[in-house]
Amino acid sequence: MMKTENRVTEMLGIQYPIVQAAMSWLTDAKLVAALSNAGGMGVLGPHAGYQTRPSGPDEVGQRIRNEIRKIKLLTEKPFAVNLYLPPDGQSDPYSKATFEAAVAEGVRYFVTVGSLNRAMVKEIKDNDSMWIHRELTPSPEAAKMAEQHGADILIATGYDEGGTIPQNKIGTFSIVPAIADAVSIPVMATGGINDIRGVRAAFALGAEAVYLGTRFIASEECPAAEATKQDIIQSKGSDLIMVSSYSRSTPHQFARELEAMYRNGESSENIEKRISENGGVSNSMLHGKLDEGPITINTAIDLITEVKSCKAIIHELMADFMKD
Repeated sequence: MMKTENRVTEMLGIQYPIVQAAMSWLTDAKLVAALSNAGGMGVLGPHAGYQTRPSGPDEVGQRIRNEIRKIKLLTEKPFAVNLYLPPDGQSDPYSKATFEAAVAEGVRYFVTVGSLNRAMVKEIKDNDSMWIHRELTPSPEAAKMAEQHGADILIATGYDEGGTIPQNKIGTFSIVPAIADAVSIPVMATGGINDIRGVRAAFALGAEAVYLGTRFIASEECPAAEATKQDIIQSKGSDLIMVSSYSRSTPHQFARELEAMYRNGESSENIEKRISENGGVSNSMLHGKLDEGPITINTAIDLITEVKSCKAIIHELMADFMKD
């Protein structure tokens, strides 16, 4: 049995060192509260709790406030809100609206993804909030820079992950120890961790927590369509296709069209733009129209064989941390 407390659990005020990844369209108050109530930490991602695109930043802010209020009715445990950080010197009105709404509702835990944006980071730190940062393409150099600017916890993302894939193509087994050795603050591991063996490996590599997305899509509380959950269960890692350098998917109609474009030399940026214009993963993963968008999941889906409650998943993954 591993120590039931470490720096991450103490800093976040959670029972187990497991945090749910901030997945676009696939989180809501029910999922976040379930994770937090089960001893981990839930994270509200983009478009949380809604099925349509917002009209603008003001609506984004109001939606986040509504979802945060719902979470508070379901749990008294800590939870976080995801923020996209644009390149330094740039601003994102949607991220700004999300942050301001979250702060107004008393949120003090933020998971950021993107670049090191000094202005937004200063706002987070000035608000006396906990800053968990995930560089899209991680490196020891970027990790050190984030630590210097006040990051409390870093997420080391391996090429095995679902969602937006790192461009350095370095696997979880390689990037986690490299990041852990580069900084003195705690590191979370993410990328292809779907069972207790992955958790054990992450800790052996120097991580102090795991950050999981795909495994929680196949949970009872996730708002993803049942067709999406069954697609994950029925698919194997060997089935996955690359639709751009940023995304992989199970092989359905739209994904196969994108794969052909990518193989024929279309730029990944243009393909990602087309995915976004087509609704991102809302049609495919949220609504279950598998042929109308990518199903972006990690490479270890062979290990996911059934849909379970978030509590059951956490108890399975965190068995080494549970007291007798």
